Amino acid sequence: MLDEKIEPFFDVVVRRNPGEVEFHQAVREVLESLGPVLAKYPEFTEHRILERICEPERQIIFRVAWQDDAGEVQINRGFRVEFNSALGPYKGGMRFHPSVYLGIVKFLGFEQVFKNSLTGMPIGGGKGGSDFDPKGRSDDEIMRFCQSLMTELFRHIGEYTDVPAGDVGVGTREIGYLFGQYKRITNRYESGVLTGKGTGWGGALVRTEATGYGTVFFVNEMLKARGSSLEGRTCLVSGSGNVAIYAAEKVHQLGGRVVACSDSDGVVHDPEGIDLELLKQVKEIERGRVADYAERRGSATFIPRGNIWDLPCDVALPCATQNELTGKDAATLIRNGCVAVAEGANMPTTPEGVRAFHEAGIAYGPGKAANAGGVATSALEMQQNASRDRWSFAHTEGRLEEIMVDIHQTCHDTAEEFGTPGNYVVGANIAGFIRVARAMVALGLV
Repeated sequence: MLDEKIEPFFDVVVRRNPGEVEFHQAVREVLESLGPVLAKYPEFTEHRILERICEPERQIIFRVAWQDDAGEVQINRGFRVEFNSALGPYKGGMRFHPSVYLGIVKFLGFEQVFKNSLTGMPIGGGKGGSDFDPKGRSDDEIMRFCQSLMTELFRHIGEYTDVPAGDVGVGTREIGYLFGQYKRITNRYESGVLTGKGTGWGGALVRTEATGYGTVFFVNEMLKARGSSLEGRTCLVSGSGNVAIYAAEKVHQLGGRVVACSDSDGVVHDPEGIDLELLKQVKEIERGRVADYAERRGSATFIPRGNIWDLPCDVALPCATQNELTGKDAATLIRNGCVAVAEGANMPTTPEGVRAFHEAGIAYGPGKAANAGGVATSALEMQQNASRDRWSFAHTEGRLEEIMVDIHQTCHDTAEEFGTPGNYVVGANIAGFIRVARAMVALGLV
């Protein structure tokens, strides 16, 4: 519940941002944790940090006109919300998906502020994207779209200003086209302006794996805090994109077994454990669907339009999209014996689901903490670009694991300090907020 002193402020946020339900949800989820913080640190109220932190520093919306392979002119809308730069340059991904609109980008940017704060790295928070759908488009079409988008976006970004990365629908291919156009326009090989680059031209080893690996490092730490681990655990991983694939890979490396993944067409259930090499072949090389995986894997069953959360598991890792795991799904997972949930996607669990997990005593890691490994490794990529250096896979993965262990400890200890032991939502929200708020106070009224 919202503190009575915060409730009127939330009403103002809703009124000032009409129709942006995802943004409202993200703001409320953070505000629900902050009553004790404002009581302990009255200077945050004096400096009106809540009002300022919920208002983006800059919101950019622009037209993206491009030509498809048939010669037809297509029009999309591009977004970049530069939310908060108190800790460093804006940092956050670009999402290409038909669902993208201002409310989605603002929710993602708001979450990014606190996620980036939790990493301890000197990066602020931002997010962007377009309602462009890359599914079914040729490489040439995607290139032309990316070039058109960057022709506008380039003037707003830079390694000391705003550093975009990939997200849903934006992988190494798209980052390559975006970076090529940025280089062409600016006449600068400014490697640090985009992250998620190919390893042959400025990218960092482990960046592809980082979000999924980091989520699993986090859930393993939650289990360790309860005297357990992933060893021998049965896991469900929703989605089948980059985050899901590498979350499954790290689960297997730590002794667990992922038995199901999904996409928008349905669920593949493989009781013997997902064959990661086959899944990578289908998804990353062939750009196929999980149904294609099931056709080629004798132990797998494809469930059209199925719900992955109906399957029994010990650990659930929602890695697909926002609000995919409902209160009803949470109740099913609890009934089936699930003991831990960590979010690889951003805000994939509805408020009803989060409440159910807390009431049942499930170890629940919110996305702003559990999936922060992706942006943390992006910051490591920026470090390597700035120093003209290249680190080994083992070194970079070691840094990633250290960061995720530290994030877990920070959230764990902060939750205890504020009287909610084991509540990683409270721990993440408060720890992330305090660091940003202190910087905003120190920098004055800007």
